[in-house]
Amino acid sequence: MPGEGAGGFAMNMDKTTAGHDPQSHGPNHEGDGTNQHSDADFASDFIRDAIRQDLTEGRFNRVHTRFPPEPNAYLHIGHAKAVWIDYGIAREFGGKFNLRFDDTNPAKEEQEFVDGILEDVDWLGAEWGENLFFASDYFEQMYQWAIDLIKKGKAYVCDLSPEELSKTRGTLTSPGIDSPFRNRSVEENLDLFARMKSGEFPDGARTLRAKIDMASPNLVMRDPFMYRIRHVEHHRQGDQWCIYPSYDWAHGLEDSIEGVTHSLCSLEYEIHRPLYDWFLDELGIYHPRQIEFPRLKLPYTVMSKRRFIELVNDGHVDGYDDPRMPTLAGLRRRGYTPEAIAEFCRRIGISKADSVIEWHVLEDCVREDLNKRAQRVMAVMNPIKVILTNYPEGQVEYVDAVNNPEDAEAGTRKVPFARELLLEREDFREDPPPKFYRLAPGREVRLRYGYFIRCNEVVKDENGEVVELLCTYDPETRGGDSPDGRKVKATLHWVAAQHALSAEVRLYDKLFVKPDPDDVEEGQDYISNLNPESKVISACLIEPSVAMAPPGTRYQFERQGYFCVDKSSSPDALIFNRTVALRDSWAKIEKGKA
Repeated sequence: MPGEGAGGFAMNMDKTTAGHDPQSHGPNHEGDGTNQHSDADFASDFIRDAIRQDLTEGRFNRVHTRFPPEPNAYLHIGHAKAVWIDYGIAREFGGKFNLRFDDTNPAKEEQEFVDGILEDVDWLGAEWGENLFFASDYFEQMYQWAIDLIKKGKAYVCDLSPEELSKTRGTLTSPGIDSPFRNRSVEENLDLFARMKSGEFPDGARTLRAKIDMASPNLVMRDPFMYRIRHVEHHRQGDQWCIYPSYDWAHGLEDSIEGVTHSLCSLEYEIHRPLYDWFLDELGIYHPRQIEFPRLKLPYTVMSKRRFIELVNDGHVDGYDDPRMPTLAGLRRRGYTPEAIAEFCRRIGISKADSVIEWHVLEDCVREDLNKRAQRVMAVMNPIKVILTNYPEGQVEYVDAVNNPEDAEAGTRKVPFARELLLEREDFREDPPPKFYRLAPGREVRLRYGYFIRCNEVVKDENGEVVELLCTYDPETRGGDSPDGRKVKATLHWVAAQHALSAEVRLYDKLFVKPDPDDVEEGQDYISNLNPESKVISACLIEPSVAMAPPGTRYQFERQGYFCVDKSSSPDALIFNRTVALRDSWAKIEKGKA
């Protein structure tokens, strides 16, 4: 397994069957049926219930699943749900899990995407061990099975162009029209198919089609194509092949070859299931069971590979790992954790109906996880200077700051404290409104881990803007309450002006302004709904403890939100991405619209 996963799934899927003996691969793969759990051990949903029934009734004596991405794009949060289902179920039932690339379309597939998917699945915490496979390794077996169907009179070579073929398919209310090449002899079909493989014909000149039923009410069953000619080099097979299997032809065969018991996939493949069954039954080979589940839908974003490509190529986002993107690479760069994503998948569960999951559900999982693991630091976004007039000039002391109050083992750090400090400008009001308990003239507040300070004088520039506050501190109040029992109603974060580091912060919001990006006026497209405020770059001043933090380090900026060191950050140019705010402002916005 390339690299070490973060264990997000291990956190939620910790019930495995000890001593399970993985079986060899192959169409006759049956397994040992080891299953030491009772029904009470597992969560209940329609997929798990179906698997239990299969085991009880003897349809299968084991559980073997797979996650089969096509390497033509980067994975997104919806794929995390699929991995969670495939890997999580295999783990719960003490079964096997394969990671298999459905690399049957070389025109759109690249090694870059293979590498990215490996990194993403590893990061999620799904373990495939030695069970890493590629559909392209089965090309010869698929070809031989296609010959078997030709010999049975169940497949034929068709000369119709894609445009001509489309005209013959019919509609939902009218049958299709037989191809004029449908009744070619077995011998002619075998000859033409071999010549297709040898590269004799140009792209699109011929296809191999299954001979099923052009009047079927299911359009998928109307003589679908199995092979097309494409003189394109494959990222793994090179120029060995110039005919490539369709996804529908390859899908069930791959599962059969690998001995998968339960082929779990999203609902759009439900209509294709009769075709997969037909291929397997006609070939008489091992037959997995397919079960479909709804795709994950989130508002204010898109989950289309085509649209990902458009957004990147047209410069609307800064790459596939842009923190605004729902790709796993983007979420990882933003600071999301695999544990939070696994918890999100656990919470939303598996249902049979399509539903839209609100962003705040995912963000709540992120907050809860980061609250337990992220080190606290102090950072000031919009500073106002404070001078402690009774603090010795040139003196610097180091106060003890708690790294994470939720983690007793996180320890403390030293934070410099000096005469000149910086506070958030919003934490001061010259004329405070009711219920404003922070700093104001004549008022006393506590500085986090520091002292009580009192504002005595306000300094303004020629435009009347407040530029400096002259305060005094009480040296008897370091790190706690006043010995004389004085109470304050506010505790403020701060940084020492001389020691503060400058950093760039990138504040991210939803990528689109509407829950449904396709909700547009006539003549517009989803791009018109892009949120111009989805990325706002600002500056901040931050305590020096973060100076050498490597990319990916996550922090809570106290009272500001959770932030992650960006991959482009360096000690000389610190860059932080806001992972999530401390509170869910979008939920409040949506509630206000109701």
